[in-house]
Amino acid sequence: MAKLVSTTYGDALLELALEEDRLDGFSEEVTAVRQVFLENEELGRVLDHPKVTREEKLDLISNVFDKRISDELLGFLRIIVEKGRQDQLIAVFDHFLHEVKEHKGIGTAHVTSAVALSGPQKTALEARLLQTTRYHSFEMDYQVDPAILGGLVIRIEDRVVDSSLKTRIDNLSRQLARIQLGDR
Repeated sequence: MAKLVSTTYGDALLELALEEDRLDGFSEEVTAVRQVFLENEELGRVLDHPKVTREEKLDLISNVFDKRISDELLGFLRIIVEKGRQDQLIAVFDHFLHEVKEHKGIGTAHVTSAVALSGPQKTALEARLLQTTRYHSFEMDYQVDPAILGGLVIRIEDRVVDSSLKTRIDNLSRQLARIQLGDR
């Protein structure tokens, strides 16, 4: 199966950052460049426009980012434009930033609760997650959703632990619906 463009280029950027021993520096630069593209949609539209020549696109990248980012990252952006993959820039950056977190042992946990968790509850939850996962630290994202009625829904990567009261009630309801009543 062919690798996704974002994975191929994101992994290449990670490899470069590790070789240069500048993982944190590249991370900061990529975050800033990513933000520039998100805040200036017109920049992306110009880079994607079929009537803008490749040379004009390369000049635009140089004019916008030269002396503002490292030569290595500027060269990386130029390669992406030369290969016509500029429409994948945000995905490449997202993959790179994700891989940097993985490399550093930083996980991201999305926690949904029916009511806001207190400080001690958050601390205890994070400590428990650190004990039961391979991560050394977590970026925690807390959300409140009264619809789950109680309990927690925790998502880390593609794993979900759903101990919500709503899910338990739904499961019980399905089990009860399957029960066949005997003849009367």
